[in-house]
Amino acid sequence: MRWIIKPIPEKQQVIHLQEVLGVDAIIATLLVQRGINTFEEAKAFFRPSLEDLHDPYLMKDMDKAVARIEKAIINNENILVYGDYDVDGTTAVSLVASYLKTYYPQVATYIPDRYAEGYGVSYQGIDYAHDNDISLIIALDCGIKAIDKIAYAQEKGVDFIICDHHRPGKELPKAVAVLDPKREDCSYPYDELSGCGVGFKLIQAIGKNRNQTIEDFIPYLDLVATSIAADIVPITGENRVLAYHGLQLINSKPRIGIKVFTKALKKTKLSITDVVFQIAPRINAAGRIKHGNHAVSLLTELDYNTAVDFAVDIDNYNTERKALDKQITKEALDQIEANQEEDNFTTVVFKKDWHKGVIGIVASRLTETYYRPTLVFTQSGDKLAASARSVRGFDVYEALDKCSEHIEQFGGHKYAAGLTLLPEQYEAFKTKFEQVVRDNIDKKLLTPELVVDASLDLNQITPKFYRLLKQLGPFGPQNPNPVFISDNLQDTGHGKCVGEDQTHLRFTVKQQNSNQYVGIGFGLGDKLPIISNKNPFKAAYHLDENEWQGNVSLQLMVKDIK
Repeated sequence: MRWIIKPIPEKQQVIHLQEVLGVDAIIATLLVQRGINTFEEAKAFFRPSLEDLHDPYLMKDMDKAVARIEKAIINNENILVYGDYDVDGTTAVSLVASYLKTYYPQVATYIPDRYAEGYGVSYQGIDYAHDNDISLIIALDCGIKAIDKIAYAQEKGVDFIICDHHRPGKELPKAVAVLDPKREDCSYPYDELSGCGVGFKLIQAIGKNRNQTIEDFIPYLDLVATSIAADIVPITGENRVLAYHGLQLINSKPRIGIKVFTKALKKTKLSITDVVFQIAPRINAAGRIKHGNHAVSLLTELDYNTAVDFAVDIDNYNTERKALDKQITKEALDQIEANQEEDNFTTVVFKKDWHKGVIGIVASRLTETYYRPTLVFTQSGDKLAASARSVRGFDVYEALDKCSEHIEQFGGHKYAAGLTLLPEQYEAFKTKFEQVVRDNIDKKLLTPELVVDASLDLNQITPKFYRLLKQLGPFGPQNPNPVFISDNLQDTGHGKCVGEDQTHLRFTVKQQNSNQYVGIGFGLGDKLPIISNKNPFKAAYHLDENEWQGNVSLQLMVKDIK
């Protein structure tokens, strides 16, 4: 790993914050690094307020969207809430449908089948609407590129409202309203909302029209926070406010469908990391293994016992997903080694019977192993479908755009995308993608980067320090969990490899005259020789609480050792 130490901020700014906030130099430094320089900015950061949310009507086409929904209600039309099969899509559908049903019964939900229909708006979904006398579809977390499908819906007499957060193409679909803060002609102040976040702005706008206040929308924030965590969107601005209050709801009074999972975790307080690694994969597993409808059924269920039954099914899907993930990752790694592609700038692998529901996870695993832009392909009908993942600092969406002559369809973000192509284009695409990345990537991006916030002596770690540190959360992109380095560390002699396959490292560490702390380094088992024989070493880590049998202690979550 390349350790990148953040520049030390200007001393006067740090001293000023120390004085006005009554915090130590490390906390003040972390705040200045995050662009917080005044008491007012710090107050807004530490106490995110729902009053700071933007007026939803600042979003382009919001007035048209609300007017069309109100017209549908007046005319007794059937409404279909349609969304993608991942966490962002299923939470968005659950949010908009459950809100509309509080005052209008003629609302149905639709999640496309990952295997029969593929990503986004489908012809089957439009036919379903037409056959069931549905004249308005609200599409969430998808639709921004569905130009042909929206035209097909128009022919069938079905109107569309699109709520998306992916990058638009050169042309927008001819829907009644297109809500997407990434539209070039949209002046909405914040453009990093999740798909569920855009859905939240829609119900907020409908509510404003009906004289509801922001307090009426708090019960939906557990869904928004889950989508923000799962979709890895920046936790800044409006997302930070929504995630902060959504986490409070998850920890106090979540909807039944989330409560059945949080109860099983046996933790007194969940963090955004718990949502990312414990709740989101379970919700995702429904669409990966069976059908996204199962996730929507769970998240909208009002009876606890029924929700428990749904949750048991979803847990089983998640267990199956983990087994597939492990098997396919091994097969992909074997394929790379067999083809001697370790020196490539990209990883592109394909096997026709790989499970389409887990290729995105496998792409992430391969990126962790080889640290380069990665595509994992499988057969999907008469085409090949792939999930793409990138490395920090490289835009895989733009790279795919440069290969578009070989691609049937693609969409996504800077670091994650999906695409389909014809089988006969696979080899040509693979060659072109390697060339595009080779020509455009800064070579240093192919070595993992670890951004370090500050140096810390172990004796600076106190309960008060950790309490303040936690208040910098929720953590995520553009507001990461602070990484510290400590030098002249020494293992007390208990360092060992742990885990089923002995790939993790666990040790007890101290500095001269300091308290001892347990350090856990996932995937760092090969670093054991560095810390052995009481050799001095330095570690990069972030602080975390370990909760075991009712006891809570601070530990170092070690990212790297030198």
